Amino acid sequence: MLFYRAAVDLSRSTLNYVAGVIRRHRKTIGSVWRLLNPGQQALLVLVYLRKGETFSELGAFRVSTATAWRYVEETVALLSARSPKLGQALRKAKRDGLHYLVLDGTLIRTDRIAADRPYFSGKHRVHGMNVQVIASPNGTILWTSGALPGKAHDLSAARIWGILRALEAAGIITLADKAYQGAEGPVLTPYKGKNKPESQKQANRAHARLRGPGERANAQLKSWKILRKLRCSPSKAGHLCKAIAVLQNHRAAQAA
Repeated sequence: MLFYRAAVDLSRSTLNYVAGVIRRHRKTIGSVWRLLNPGQQALLVLVYLRKGETFSELGAFRVSTATAWRYVEETVALLSARSPKLGQALRKAKRDGLHYLVLDGTLIRTDRIAADRPYFSGKHRVHGMNVQVIASPNGTILWTSGALPGKAHDLSAARIWGILRALEAAGIITLADKAYQGAEGPVLTPYKGKNKPESQKQANRAHARLRGPGERANAQLKSWKILRKLRCSPSKAGHLCKAIAVLQNHRAAQAA
């Protein structure tokens, strides 16, 4: 087998952050020795998430496929646990003085076959998992939901995760696309229908201008190649999104 060096477009700060999370966990559980030290394990996990390499392709780290899988599962769980709960995220948004939020759903593609009908999204015409994302007006990821089968409608998913009730309780105006039409609470959606009056057309254009930057949060998630098409169990999509949101926000904080 041939091995080669490759670059990952992440900073040393991100590596140190993940390594610190792993190091504290090992100390907590009393793990004395492992094949890879915390820094090496962190690098392995970041390569898996950022570049979407398979566990067998991670053999360049001189570990077995099973060991690579265990390292990734452990680290993703640790990072996902650092993701805020919905109520916490909304309270922080109010403390930060955000005037409005952006709610949007994204489909995480999977390699499910045609027989797996619950995972098939009629809107996107592919198999996947539905994940709801709440972002700030500038596109910062504030919260991501768990994952539902791709056939779930965005409005239904928002109700299942209690997003609409939480937004109403928080009293924060939230912009969303037409998929959320009919949502109760402070969720504002564009006008639907043909031959709309000019006033409604102008309102829709203003709505799109305000909502657009926030919807870039989904693009930030999918800049991590593992989320472009999952080859693992679809049930892991939610934890992966939460872990990556934590990493993405850490990167943004370091860049600020």
